[in-house]
Amino acid sequence: MRRHIVCLGDSNTHGYCPDPADCADGSQFRFNEEERWTCLLQKALGEPYLVIEEGLSGRTTVFDDPVEEWLSALPYLRPCLKTHKPVSLLVIMLGTNDTKSRLSANAYSIGRGMERLIQAAQSVDCWGPDGRPNILIVAPKAIEEGVYTSPVADEMGPGCVEKTRQLAAEYQEVARRNSCAFLDANTLGLSCNSIDFMHLTRESHAKLAAALAQIIPTLM
Repeated sequence: MRRHIVCLGDSNTHGYCPDPADCADGSQFRFNEEERWTCLLQKALGEPYLVIEEGLSGRTTVFDDPVEEWLSALPYLRPCLKTHKPVSLLVIMLGTNDTKSRLSANAYSIGRGMERLIQAAQSVDCWGPDGRPNILIVAPKAIEEGVYTSPVADEMGPGCVEKTRQLAAEYQEVARRNSCAFLDANTLGLSCNSIDFMHLTRESHAKLAAALAQIIPTLM
């Protein structure tokens, strides 16, 4: 059996692309299988691994959105992990949507949300082959300043940029406390599109995949 890598995330894991000029299938508003970082990661890692896409637009760590239902990762986590059992590695890249002003969460609270999610994952009977939890926390690329004058300015609200910039430090500490691996995507030279300034470009999907392809074999 191949080693199962579950990639749990939001729209940047789903591959949302609001810029038709940046993706081959522009009318679909999603990068295709030749462009998404999860698919590129699968290609780079090869046959010994199975990379499983679990991206949902709008997903948060643990916070219930009062406007859109079913976006918290917490209640979905257990059935997700049990579905893909045995799991060799869980990669979590979440937190961007948690910074929406209507959720009233600061960076510290989002870090606590990530920790709650990690501890829940560690308690699930899904891990193989030795039964030990294996989790990589990825701090997402920070939202760029242009979001405040973009079409999603009202959706995200004031302060979202600043909060995403603070997430890496919070997540690194969470990783240390809970014996998880950690990667700060802000160190990889990634960029966001110039439509909403919060979704990764095609080039950045490739960069993220390349970085993870180097890191993941060392975690197995």
